[in-house]
Amino acid sequence: MSKSPTISFIGAGNMASAIIGGMLDHGYKAENIWVSAPDDGHLQSVRKQFGVSVTTDNRHCAQQADIVILAVKPQVMADVCHDIAPVVQNTRPLMVSIAAGLTADTLDQWLGGGLPVARVMPNTPSLVGKGAAGLYANDRVSDEQKTMVQKAFESIGIALWVEEENMLHGVTALSGCGPAYFFLMLEALEEAAKNAGMADDTARSLAIQTMAGAAEMAARSEHDPAQLKQNVMSPGGVTERAIHAFEEGGLRDLFQTAYTTAFKRSEEMAEQLAGKQ
Repeated sequence: MSKSPTISFIGAGNMASAIIGGMLDHGYKAENIWVSAPDDGHLQSVRKQFGVSVTTDNRHCAQQADIVILAVKPQVMADVCHDIAPVVQNTRPLMVSIAAGLTADTLDQWLGGGLPVARVMPNTPSLVGKGAAGLYANDRVSDEQKTMVQKAFESIGIALWVEEENMLHGVTALSGCGPAYFFLMLEALEEAAKNAGMADDTARSLAIQTMAGAAEMAARSEHDPAQLKQNVMSPGGVTERAIHAFEEGGLRDLFQTAYTTAFKRSEEMAEQLAGKQ
């Protein structure tokens, strides 16, 4: 594979656009990126925004690529894979899927078999360059190809490999669903402050900045969250009293239950999706 491989995106939705934008911001050349989608009007907007090559022909898009990123919904993935299979069986690119629930073996089968396949589970903060993605590769993916995939997704956040494909369900339950967990916390803190008489705008601004600041402190610190939490608390103080209220209310058990429920639901949805194909 060349040092600057051509990357083709099958699908031009928000996540594809986020990845493309991140790659370009990190120095990747637009001339090495192709994008396909059925709506030519939308494609022309993508071309104008990023300067990449576009086509409504998925096969033509795949034909150009050293790496093909499958950025379509799981429900249409089988049709897309079957359509481009004759092309990719000839060119043998790295195939990368960002669709939830579809295993590497299933994707490889739809693509004709014997291909290097990687799966990526990004999350919605990728849209603002703060994503957290889990990555998995089958044994045909080379170290060089792994590096390319990781760099692409690191352009919109962090990207970490998991050894077992099943742990992508864990990634879904943590970083995939996680933004909603924090939005719920944000909503609850904001509501509590408003109930105490704080102005709406003030409550929202303070809650958002506090969450962002705490996340930045955790990212920069050498201490674990337990120590960071302790650093905020004074014996007998306000924070200690609030933390005790959370602990006594079973917050840890609620998080464990939510995570386990999300993990199991991810497994269920993958089984259901496989059964429909």
